[in-house]
Amino acid sequence: MIDGGRKSGNAYAGQLMVGTDVDMDRLFGWNGATVKLYVINRHGTNLANSSLGNSTSVQEIYGGQGTRLANFTLLQKLFNDRLELEAGRSVANTHFLGSDLCQYFQGNSACGNPTFVFRTSNFTYWPVSSWAADATAWVMPKVYVHVGAYEVNPVQAQDGQHGLNWSTNDTTGVVVPYAVGYKNKGGDGSMAAMYELGGWQDNSDYTDPLRDRNGNPAVLSGLSYENKQGRSGLFARFEQQVTNPDPSGTRGLTVFGAILQSTSGQAIEDHFIQLGLVQKGTFASRPQDNIAFVITQQKYSDEAIENLRLARASAGGTGTPADNQIMMELSYGI
Repeated sequence: MIDGGRKSGNAYAGQLMVGTDVDMDRLFGWNGATVKLYVINRHGTNLANSSLGNSTSVQEIYGGQGTRLANFTLLQKLFNDRLELEAGRSVANTHFLGSDLCQYFQGNSACGNPTFVFRTSNFTYWPVSSWAADATAWVMPKVYVHVGAYEVNPVQAQDGQHGLNWSTNDTTGVVVPYAVGYKNKGGDGSMAAMYELGGWQDNSDYTDPLRDRNGNPAVLSGLSYENKQGRSGLFARFEQQVTNPDPSGTRGLTVFGAILQSTSGQAIEDHFIQLGLVQKGTFASRPQDNIAFVITQQKYSDEAIENLRLARASAGGTGTPADNQIMMELSYGI
């Protein structure tokens, strides 16, 4: 950190993964089936908590600390790979709202997924696995329909959990993301592209960002924030390669963006906007280098800002916190 925040500082966060994809066809003649098993160890310190004091981590690989079974699923492909079914222990954010472009960034505002979806739902996240099922149907060679269902179990995120407790006793609901999209992988001289519309429905428990069970500000009443169920949201996003100087190589400029909007429930944020670009192969003489930039805006809800204002006033402070958080990241990779 260079300026602002609570204090100057630095932090390290790391992730180690051991995993395997077992081809069941080669082992047992089970055509189209793959068992996916991944174990993760996350360690280190959260810079946003230790120094910055902002609400969004700048280290995407921080969270779900310790060693965990992150994924243990069976993937079955049918009808010449036009239908993909996956079920077992997994997370929502590796199946929805992810992007290969996230490898060029480390901040948690945009990657591994837009942070908005975690603020406005109990979207399950890597490496905190729970029961999951996912289906993708390629209705045309480049057009797909995608839907999933993921158990919401807050106990799984607690310290000391390792992803081995598969009980549903502490389940509070299910989050169901869905999407329809177009994807062209490129590589044949055409421009790679992805366009997607979707949303999520979350019927699990959450707490009101402002009020207690009597409808009064919880900061003032001293009562617990009201427990509620049911939130939803919508999103639109795209990735489009716009230059292709070497059709046989990987160089080229890709622009991307997303907008997410809360549609029901009492949310901490109203909307989220993201725009960015990635240049692969910065120079012809450096085809493996890359330069990337992303900017995001998080618009906090009136209820969340009022809760912060009241908390500040109760501590002797004055004024109303800003309702926007804008984050930018510029990276160069070699």
